[in-house]
Amino acid sequence: MKEENVILVNENDEPIGLMPKMEAHEKAVLHRAFSVFIMNDKGETMLQQRAKDKYHSPLLWTNTCCSHQREGETNIKAGKRRLQEEMGFKTELKELFSFIYKAPFDNGLTEHELDHVMIGYYDGGPAINRSEVEDWKWMLPSDIRTDISKNPDEYTAWFKIIFERFYNHISDNSTK
Repeated sequence: MKEENVILVNENDEPIGLMPKMEAHEKAVLHRAFSVFIMNDKGETMLQQRAKDKYHSPLLWTNTCCSHQREGETNIKAGKRRLQEEMGFKTELKELFSFIYKAPFDNGLTEHELDHVMIGYYDGGPAINRSEVEDWKWMLPSDIRTDISKNPDEYTAWFKIIFERFYNHISDNSTK
């Protein structure tokens, strides 16, 4: 399988080139990414536990899904594609905000992303892709926030950064 490219961007999210995903993470080059948060009618957020064979952050809890846009793909289309690939369902998504973050890992890789954060609503259970996802659960955002502070090593580096912004956004805005 051919390695996917990521879209390199400047701080204004303007594309400046393509690079193989692994190389971009090795060189800590800024690239476009997205993070999807799915919520249900009880106000809970769907979390996924990354599969044990992932090349970084295995078995850590994170948002519903995240990945990288492909060349020519809109943020929403990319989010829907990856949600189907990882979690096995479709729903409408809405982009909330974007921001830049940098998160180094113990294995020498670094996430340096301009991340587009999206929200969707779904009340069913997922049909998880076992090569991507080990497990999943629903949690109230306030409980996630508490658990991150008590058990930070059980969550991905990027989720801890993104979640605080997501939590503040859903607390300050009506997103539905």
